[in-house]
Amino acid sequence: MTITTKEESGQVPGKRAALYLRVSTGRQAEADLSIPDQRRQAAAFCAARGWDVVIEFTEPGASGMDDRRPELQRLLDMATQDAPPFDVVIVHSFSRFARDHFALEYHVRRLRKAGVRLVSITQDLGDDPMSVMVRQVFALFDEYQSKENAKHTLRAMQENARQGFWNGSKAPYGYAVVAAEQRGAKTKKRLAVDPVEAEVVRLMFRLFSKGDGTSGPLGVKAVTCWLNERGYRTRVGARWGIGPLHQILTRPTYKGEHCFNRKVWKTRKAKPESEQIGVAVDPIIDAATFDAVQAALKARNPRVMPPRVVTGPILLTGIATCASCNGGMTLRTGKSGRYRYYTCATCAQQGKSACKGRSIPMEKLDRFVTERLAERLLTPERVSELLAGLIQRQTAKDEDHGARLSALRAKVTDAKARLDRLYAAIESGAADLADETLKDRMGAVRTERDLAQIALDRAVAENSPLSRITDDKIAAFVAVMRANVLTGDTPFRRAYIRSVIDQVEVDDEEIRIIGRRTTLERLVMGGGAAPAGVPSFCSEVARHFSTEL
Repeated sequence: MTITTKEESGQVPGKRAALYLRVSTGRQAEADLSIPDQRRQAAAFCAARGWDVVIEFTEPGASGMDDRRPELQRLLDMATQDAPPFDVVIVHSFSRFARDHFALEYHVRRLRKAGVRLVSITQDLGDDPMSVMVRQVFALFDEYQSKENAKHTLRAMQENARQGFWNGSKAPYGYAVVAAEQRGAKTKKRLAVDPVEAEVVRLMFRLFSKGDGTSGPLGVKAVTCWLNERGYRTRVGARWGIGPLHQILTRPTYKGEHCFNRKVWKTRKAKPESEQIGVAVDPIIDAATFDAVQAALKARNPRVMPPRVVTGPILLTGIATCASCNGGMTLRTGKSGRYRYYTCATCAQQGKSACKGRSIPMEKLDRFVTERLAERLLTPERVSELLAGLIQRQTAKDEDHGARLSALRAKVTDAKARLDRLYAAIESGAADLADETLKDRMGAVRTERDLAQIALDRAVAENSPLSRITDDKIAAFVAVMRANVLTGDTPFRRAYIRSVIDQVEVDDEEIRIIGRRTTLERLVMGGGAAPAGVPSFCSEVARHFSTEL
C-alpha cells in the first residue's frame, strides 16, 4: 500500500504556480481547448488548492512536437535558475507541454532537479513509479496521435496544392494571398501577383543581371546596398539583407514554379522529389532571365570559381578544356620557360590512362580565340542576327507591360481614393485628426500610394526607348568589346572574353568556342560595360565557332 503525503499530492497551500497555456492552431484556439478556457480551468485548479498564480506563459499557434517554442524556453530558463520564482508548472494536460515523449520526460526530470513539479489538471499524477509509467504511456499516445494527425493534415494539404490552391503560409514577397472560391465554410485561396512588390522583385533581378544603367551587373551585396540606400524596404519596413535578397533571386516561385512540401519542417532537409507538389502561379520573372541569374550566381560562387581564374596570368584559364575528358587545360612550360603550352590537366596529373591528352602553344590558342571572336562574333551584323529572337520577344512583351501598367495605375488610383475619403471625413467632421489611429491609417495609405507611384514610374521608364535594344547600342557594344578582347592586360581581357563565351573546347582537328546568345542582350544594353567579376553561364551550347588547327 502506497502512502502519499499532502505535499506529494500537491495539497500543501502557499505554493507558487506558473501557468503554461498552448494551442497548436488558430482553429484550435477557437474550440474547447482555447487559451481562455485553459486559463480558467488552471486558475480554478490552483484556487482549490490554495496556490498563488505568479506568472503565465502563453504559446498560441505552436506545435507540441517542437520544444524550441519561445515561451517554453523562457519557462525552462526561469525554472532552472538558482532561485526559481515558482514551485509548480500547471498545464491542462501533458500534451499541452509536449507531444514528444522523450522531450516530455527530459523536461520533467530537468524541472524536478530544480525543485519544480509539472502538474496536469486533467491527468493529476504523483511521482511514484506507477504514476511515472502512466505519464509515459500518456506521452506515447499523445505523440502517436500527433503524428497521425500530421499525416492526415499533410495529405489534405498536398491535395489542396495539387488543385493549385495556397495552403495558408505567408505569401512570398511579390505576391498576395487572395480568395479563389468558396467550398462550404472553407475559403480556397491562391497566390496573386502584388503589382507594387512585383516591381521591386523585377528591379532586383534587373540590377543583378544588367545593373542600374551606370555600371555592369551588380553582386548580391551590391544590390542589397543599392536598394537600402534608395529607401527600399521589406514588407515589414526593415532594411534588406543579403540572405533575404539571395532567397528571392533563387526562389523558383518567381518564374511560376512554386513547390509545396519541399522540406521537413523540423530538420529543414529536402524531401524526395516524389513527395513534392508543384503549384502553378503567375510568374513575375520570365524563365530565361531566372535561369540566367541562377547560372551567374553559381559561377560567382568562390567555391566554384577560384580567385586564380580571375587574376591569373593565363588568358583562357578556366575556359579552355580538353575535348576528350572535358577537363581543364593548364599551363606547361618548356626550355626554362621560353615555350608555354596549354595542356590537358587530367593527362598531366593522372597519366595517359586517364586521358590521352593534348597540348597547344599558348600564344597560338590565345590568338585563334580572340581573332575568331572579333571576326565572327563581334560584328554589328552577327550580333544583330543573334539578337533577332530577343528583339522579337522584346516587342511581344509590350502587351504584358501594358497589363502591368494597368494594374499599377489601378493601385495608385485606389490608394488616392482611399486617402481622399479620409480627408473628406476629416473636413466634414466625421473624423478627428487628433485620433492616433486615424493618423496611423493615413500614414499607411500615403506610404502605399507613394510606393505604388514609384513602381508605376519605374515600369513606365522600363519601356522607354532607352531600355530597348537598337542598332546604335549594338554598334557601341561591338566597338567596346572588340577593343577590350584584343588589347589590354590579361585579367581585363579575360573578364571580357568570359562575358561572351562559356568554353573553349580543344580537339585534335578543331577548336570549338561555345557560348549563349542570351548573354549578349545584357552586354548590349550596357554598351559593353565592364563585367562584374567574371560572369559565366551553364554549359548549354547555344552557338559555337570552329577553327581548324
